Amino acid sequence: MSPVSLVLNILWIVLGGFWMAVGWVIAAVIMAITIIGLPWTRAAFNIAAYTLFPFGQKAVSRELYSGREDIGTGPLGVIGNIIWFVLAGWWLAIGHVVTALVL
Repeated sequence: MSPVSLVLNILWIVLGGFWMAVGWVIAAVIMAITIIGLPWTRAAFNIAAYTLFPFGQKAVSRELYSGREDIGTGPLGVIGNIIWFVLAGWWLAIGHVVTALVL
């Protein structure tokens, strides 16, 4: 991590990134309680880590990374993403917007 990314990550954590990461962790715990949410629990914990340290990170397509299509990148993945959006994604998006407006 470059020094600039380190400084920006520290500022981000202090100015609101911590609370967004807490929101993702809470969503992950709630998802872990339900059977239908278990497949997204690990992803939510990973996103919480990315939310803490967004600068210097790079998003990579899972299909390009693994070189093959899997259940998460196919039609069932679309259905799962819709379920995720309704149960957790919408609320986390609102949290991001509210945090941005407060800051």
